[in-house]
Amino acid sequence: MRVYLDASVLIALFIDSDPFTDRAKAYLASIVDSLIVSDFAAAEFVSGVARLTRMRRLAADDASAIFATFDAWKARTSETANATTPDIAAAAAAVRRLDLNLRTPDAINIAVADRLGATLATFDDRMATTARALGVTVAPD
Repeated sequence: MRVYLDASVLIALFIDSDPFTDRAKAYLASIVDSLIVSDFAAAEFVSGVARLTRMRRLAADDASAIFATFDAWKARTSETANATTPDIAAAAAAVRRLDLNLRTPDAINIAVADRLGATLATFDDRMATTARALGVTVAPD
């Protein structure tokens, strides 16, 4: 099974104060196949860490260390995927579906996971519900 990690899982893995940290670490320990981190999910992760720093919930030195740890982990542990123009088009089409409660960043992550045939790992309940409605497998449940 290929597993696409969204930013909610990545933040939980690298920010020990996140409420999902234990769940994220347990879930990753159970995966025996490949992990995928897209350039888009990585950018969202960096944005989340930067936001925590601006909010003074993380020190700048800690954020820099988290970035370095994340970059090394990603290079060693995961497959990198790029969000493509067709992914953006698929995300825009999904957002236009007014029966879905979907934000553009979530739609992009769902589109990339779908294109790759990967299981989407997220702790965002709304994103998970929408991904399932679009036919994308979601974990952890």
